[in-house]
Amino acid sequence: MHAPLMIDVSGTELTEADARRLAHPLAAGVTLFARNWSDRAQLSALCAQIKAVREDLIIAVDHEGGRVQRFRTDGFTVLPPMSVLGDMWMRPARSSEAEGAPALRAMNAATACGYVMAAELRACGVDMSFAPVLDVERGISQVIGDRSFARDPQVVAALAQSVMHGMRQAGMANCGKHFPGHGYVKADSHDAIPVDDRSLSTILATEATPYQWLSASLDAVMPAHVIYKKVDRRPAGFSARWLQEILRHRLGFVGAIFSDDLSMAAARQIDGVEVRFSEAALAALDAGVDLVVVCNQSIEDGGRPLDELIDELSKAVVQGRWRMSEASEERRRSLLPVAPALPWDALMTSERYMSALGLLP
Repeated sequence: MHAPLMIDVSGTELTEADARRLAHPLAAGVTLFARNWSDRAQLSALCAQIKAVREDLIIAVDHEGGRVQRFRTDGFTVLPPMSVLGDMWMRPARSSEAEGAPALRAMNAATACGYVMAAELRACGVDMSFAPVLDVERGISQVIGDRSFARDPQVVAALAQSVMHGMRQAGMANCGKHFPGHGYVKADSHDAIPVDDRSLSTILATEATPYQWLSASLDAVMPAHVIYKKVDRRPAGFSARWLQEILRHRLGFVGAIFSDDLSMAAARQIDGVEVRFSEAALAALDAGVDLVVVCNQSIEDGGRPLDELIDELSKAVVQGRWRMSEASEERRRSLLPVAPALPWDALMTSERYMSALGLLP
């Protein structure tokens, strides 16, 4: 059965309501937040509780580094913003170095960042991080800013490839975001719908090029809550043209597609109308999304929005308004780690981890 809902839990341990929702066949997994964290022991216990409900649930988190890193204490390495890696790339080579040495050094540091991030998360039971950011920095979007590697799409792609390589060394899947690019728009999609008025050819030749170059390396992609009005009147996450015609067929991407968080103020604006969670979820799924992300609703009105979403989606299945996809479920399960993670204490003394720490910028 296709499980499409990435939901949240209310605190540092599972409540009965959390467990009930996670046990539902439509639950795909959990997105964790800072409110779900107090220390490593607690995080590990929470992840174990989640897996005890259903072993196939994906435990995910936004843990990119810089200002987007949920866990920062009790041994977790504070990772730099990804722009630091781009800065490393652009430094002039020393007189004793070959041309291109700064770029290679930046790629090595990026691999180390990906490994440290993923290995520490996996040691606590977290399956995946929504990283890396593939947005190109244009000096416009405050939402992106130093979360981007660089202004040059080729540098973005090369450093993202290195981060993903480090994540894979730790056995973690990746998720490139925010397709086809959020860096050119000023508005914050948490509060309003940004609009990009450039042509499709311009976007594909600039913002979206990292997705084309990395199509064989990306495990998952998360589209932007942005309207690209010369391509489709709907935001990319609700657009079959963006997700199926362009991302899947034109760019050749075969991995999983996550929606961005549907609880954002701009996320449920479809054709100029704000719709309910269930309508937004169905619209995203119909457009080609495999996994619908709904955050921060377990703490709203006792979790009523999540209960209503699960009920409405269940009715849509029964009524034939939505057909579950075996291909989507296969893509979801492919994101789960295959090999066991190194326990924290063993990780701290492993050669690869200690070497990676020494390479961090």
